[in-house]
Amino acid sequence: MKEISLHILDIVQNSIRAKATEISIEIEEAEVNNLYLVRISDNGNGISKEMLKNVTDPYVTSRTRRKMGLGLPLLKYHAELTGGAIEIHSEEEKGTMVEARFSLNHIDRQPLGDIVGVIVILIAANPGLNFSYRHRTEKGDYSFSSQEVREYLEVENFSDRELQKDLSIMLHENLEDIGASGLRMKEKV
Repeated sequence: MKEISLHILDIVQNSIRAKATEISIEIEEAEVNNLYLVRISDNGNGISKEMLKNVTDPYVTSRTRRKMGLGLPLLKYHAELTGGAIEIHSEEEKGTMVEARFSLNHIDRQPLGDIVGVIVILIAANPGLNFSYRHRTEKGDYSFSSQEVREYLEVENFSDRELQKDLSIMLHENLEDIGASGLRMKEKV
C-alpha cells in the first residue's frame, strides 16, 4: 500500500466485516511532537483475546478464503519504518480500536493520498453505516459525520453521483483549509 488512505480503507473493511454500525476515522498531525496519528474505531464484533495476541502476524487471519492477512502487518511495518508503532485494543461484542503512530517528518512516512475518495466510496457503498472522520492539524480541526449529513440533506444514502461530487469538493476544501499534509491533489472536473 502506497498511501495511508489505503491502509485506512483496508482497516475499515475489517470493521465492516465485523458488523460494525459506527466507524470512526481520526487523523492528527502534530508538528510540535513530530506525530502523525491514525485511529480507526468501531463498534463491531471485536477480536478474541487469542486472535489479538497474533493479529499483526501476516500468517494469522480470520478469513477462510485465504491464509494470509496483510492489512495490519503492513500498517505495523509502515508505522515502524518511521519510528512509530501500532496499538490494537479490542473487546468481543464491543468493538476494536486500531491506532497507528508515524513520525510526521520521517522520509518514509507515506502520503495520506486520496482520503476524500476513500471516505466518499465508504459512505456511498455502505448506506446503513455511520462514518465519522476527524482530521486535526496545528492550523485547525475538521469533522465530518455521514449521519449528520444524511439528516441535514434529508437523504437516505449517498448513491447520487452529483452528491458524491459535491461531498468530495467539500471534504477536499476543508482538508486543504486546515493544511492536511500528503493529501492527493483534487483532479479538475
